[in-house]
This record gives sequence, C-alpha cells and structure tokens, in this order.
Amino acid sequence: MLVILPPSETKSDGGELGPLDLDALSLPQLTAVRDKLITELIALAGDAAAARGALGLGKGADAEIARNAALRTSPTRPALTRYTGVLYDALAATSFTKTQRDRAFERLAIGSALFGVVRAADPIPAYRLSGGSKLPGLPTLSSIWKPVLVPALREETAGRLVVDLRSGTYQQLGRIPGAITATVLTERPDGTRTVVSHFNKHHKGLLARALVLTRSEPTTMRELAKVAEQAGLRVEIASSTELLVLT
Repeated sequence: MLVILPPSETKSDGGELGPLDLDALSLPQLTAVRDKLITELIALAGDAAAARGALGLGKGADAEIARNAALRTSPTRPALTRYTGVLYDALAATSFTKTQRDRAFERLAIGSALFGVVRAADPIPAYRLSGGSKLPGLPTLSSIWKPVLVPALREETAGRLVVDLRSGTYQQLGRIPGAITATVLTERPDGTRTVVSHFNKHHKGLLARALVLTRSEPTTMRELAKVAEQAGLRVEIASSTELLVLT
C-alpha cells in the first residue's frame, strides 16, 4: 500500500541532515525537472518583487524567499517531518515508535510542486512553491510535471493499493489511474453534507495515521474501509475508487 499525502504551505525550519542531494531522493526519473525548478526558484529569489508575485506572497514574506534562495545549501530533514499544518498535526508523526516510523517511511509519500512526489524518508529543505504557482517564462507546473510524473508514479505504484489524498491541484501534476481517493464530508443535523476545509485536512491526517499504524496490509477498498473504521473513523464506500469520510 502507498498513501500519497498533499503537501502544506507551512514547513518546519532548519534540519538535522546535510544539504539537498537530488540523487538521494526517491523517483530518480524526476531529477532533471527537480533540478530545473530549483535553479529557477533560486534565480527568482534574487528579485523579491517578482518572487512575491509569482509565489503569491505578501510583503512580509522575505523569509519564504530566503528559503528558496538557499535551496541547495540549507539543511534538510525527512519530508515526513518537514511539512506541518492541520493534516500533519493529525498524522502526529512525532508520536510514532521506531517500528511505526519505519512503516510510515514505507507506506507514505507526499506530493510536491517542487519535487513532484517524494517518499516520507526523503531529505528535503524548506521551500515555497505551490501547485498553482506559475514561474516567469515557464509553462504551468502541471504542463512541466505531467510528462515525467505520470510514468514515474505508474512505475512506483505498480502492484500496490494506492490511496491518493492529494488535493485536485496536486493530482493534476500527475494522476494515478485506479487510485482510491477520500472525500471528507461534514454531515449537518438535517442530513445534508458539505466540504469544510479544516475538517477535510484533519480527517485525511487521521486516515493516513490509521493506515500507518495498522499492522495489516489492505489490498482492497473494503479492507481499507475496515482499517479506517477500526481507527474510529466513520466511512462509507461511494465507489470502487472513492471512500467517504464523514464528520
């Protein structure tokens, strides 16, 4: 089983590992695109006004631009603990035992506008680039990533149950045919259901945590739903590829 998480805009500072080594990252088919985007981001960081415009940042975001300027020299840490925010708070990776952490490294991957997809153990620096950003003089990130990310993910996920928890923006960078998606819906007293962003991220984090902690290896939608239910989540199978998580 492979669970692909969305990234987050917020990321932890610093790192306990050395500078970025692209050859040390998973999915080496993506190295050339990763290298090109890093070069572009470093160059863009030299023009603060242009960087703010391209990255959708406010005037108080100099620290974010500085992160991009230092992409090749700043310390790294595993992607699992680089990303922060609501989903990652619910995942609570810092609470994992060594065995659970090893299982997380095996089962989790994370979408990224800069790296395409990384595995949870891949050492990466802090950076700022969103899936909807457009860098000056370049095509959209979707146009850049699709030709290489789709075949790379096809190879990486062959023969595995895939749970794709990325948002639509990141799925567009490289879709995985047949992957199971999760839709989080908040049910109101009158029975109507709606999407609430905070609950969406929180419950996807809880689902990912359940899929890390289970000792079983789900291979079907029904087995996946059973793991979620055993973890206390309320779920419904909407189709062969869509799991509803109700709050």
